[in-house]
Amino acid sequence: MTRKPENQQRPHLLRLLAVSLAAMLLPLSLSSAASADEGHSAKTWTVQVGSESADRAIQGMSFLPWNIYVNAGDSIKWEANAAEIHTVTFLAKGQRLQPFNPFDSKQLSRQGSASYDGQSYYNSGIMANVSNTGFKAVEHYTLKFTRTGNYTYYCLVHGRAMKGTVHVRATGTDYPFSQSQYDRQTKKEERKIVRDGEKQWEAARKQASNHKVIAGTDNGTAMLMRFVRQEIVVHLGDTVTFVNSGMGAPHTVTFGHEPANVFAPVGNPKNFKGGNLSSGLMEPGDKFTVTFNKVGEFDYLCALHDYMGMVGEVEVRR
Repeated sequence: MTRKPENQQRPHLLRLLAVSLAAMLLPLSLSSAASADEGHSAKTWTVQVGSESADRAIQGMSFLPWNIYVNAGDSIKWEANAAEIHTVTFLAKGQRLQPFNPFDSKQLSRQGSASYDGQSYYNSGIMANVSNTGFKAVEHYTLKFTRTGNYTYYCLVHGRAMKGTVHVRATGTDYPFSQSQYDRQTKKEERKIVRDGEKQWEAARKQASNHKVIAGTDNGTAMLMRFVRQEIVVHLGDTVTFVNSGMGAPHTVTFGHEPANVFAPVGNPKNFKGGNLSSGLMEPGDKFTVTFNKVGEFDYLCALHDYMGMVGEVEVRR
């Protein structure tokens, strides 16, 4: 075989070297470009609204993460992460947080534009990851932040027990956390909320009896959406007291048909013989005592949380 002269091999070798060098430098150039862009390109961040156990018995009153650092020009997308209803609400300058009003359209529906101005009233409307809440609920809410500052927001349903803060810094500021780091924090906190809810459930079982039903409980963050004991047996003429032993979540005890206004009491609890009876809204610490004067099995529910499984039954024997 005839060997090519050395001066004919050199152009070929040079081309191979050039291609190899380019292949080596390309990842470095892409990495440098990404580093240079860090903190400069607008980003969209994700915050979870609420949390829940697999069976929805335990609900979390928390924005996760509750503190998030973004730069001017960035957006935040809040995602409904629970069956319990929540809102993402920035109050107007000087506006006070008021008790939730389920008949106020400004609390129930979206208010404000897609870009936050730092001082006006902005509201997501009702958020939930299910459609059978009794309200028209949305699963996503996105706002763009253009002004630097620290902005606190609330869930109107749960008030000061559920709030978060958006820290907006100047464009180009280094981020203290990545989205994946926030997500890991969120998963860790979700597990803690479920554990706290399970502890409350166990404590409620020790307090409950056939004549005392715990109508939900919470510690301000983890909410138990169950009646404890869920099924009880009493005798004719006995009384049962339902107790909301929580700190933040309201409930109802409702027998028969759900009234049009679930917040108002219905019927006479001192002489219940079946039919429609409701406690109306039971705030934390409230009690509702019912005297059963008819033999039978009587189903009841929480008109606010029955779709999560908050239901029960009283069997009355002679």
